[in-house]
Amino acid sequence: MSAVDVHAVVTGRSDGPAVVLSNSLGSTHRMWDAQIADLEQHFMVVRYDTRGHGLSPVPDGPYSMDDLADDVLAVLDGLGIERAHFVGLSLGGMTGMRLAVRDPARVNRLALLCTGAKLDNAASYAERAVAVRADGVASVAEAVVGRWFTPEYLAADADRRHYYETMVASTPAEGYAGCCEAIAAMDQRADLPRITAPTLAVAGADDTATGPSTLAEIAGGVRHGRLLVVPDAAHLAPAQQPEVVNPALIEHLLAE
Repeated sequence: MSAVDVHAVVTGRSDGPAVVLSNSLGSTHRMWDAQIADLEQHFMVVRYDTRGHGLSPVPDGPYSMDDLADDVLAVLDGLGIERAHFVGLSLGGMTGMRLAVRDPARVNRLALLCTGAKLDNAASYAERAVAVRADGVASVAEAVVGRWFTPEYLAADADRRHYYETMVASTPAEGYAGCCEAIAAMDQRADLPRITAPTLAVAGADDTATGPSTLAEIAGGVRHGRLLVVPDAAHLAPAQQPEVVNPALIEHLLAE
């Protein structure tokens, strides 16, 4: 499958180093809203909607990690960016690992948040693809958002829960399913030593999907890795704890 022309938003400093932000399964580029003001002070910030999500095209699935990496390269090429930092969460982090292995000259520094080189429950994603094609993504939205944040965080603000459940439910079924199939087929563990980009691996301490041990595997497997565990955060750690995640990202991305 060839690259698709995904929806991208570019903000921040036109004279700054480029950083690409890649979203999780079931979200859009808006999942990074809590990072933008801080990152824009230092970087040209490129956010995009993964294929099948948000305002991006929805080709027929299944997709592969190579397809998702190709889409990122098409964004960079379209903007005339030869080399960029890459920050990805969950599915976005998986995309970043594949990109850093396959096209290392295009990736400067890498931040992998709440993701895994292979998921223990990978087979369940193939089952979820079948379910959302049959019943729509709204059928899984409540459960998905329940894993994204700690219960206390969701309970404190009903509007917040509604916002994220609507984001998930609005994802096209074929796009969500195609990305589920990419996750189900993925095993990047053997490729980790080939990642030469300095890598910050970020885990939410309360993440039941990709917890600290999963991110520790990444940090220990790449050439130059470091682990950060964020307290009181689940799968969308940057949204729940931006005051912890944002300074860590900026420090990592600006390092020489």
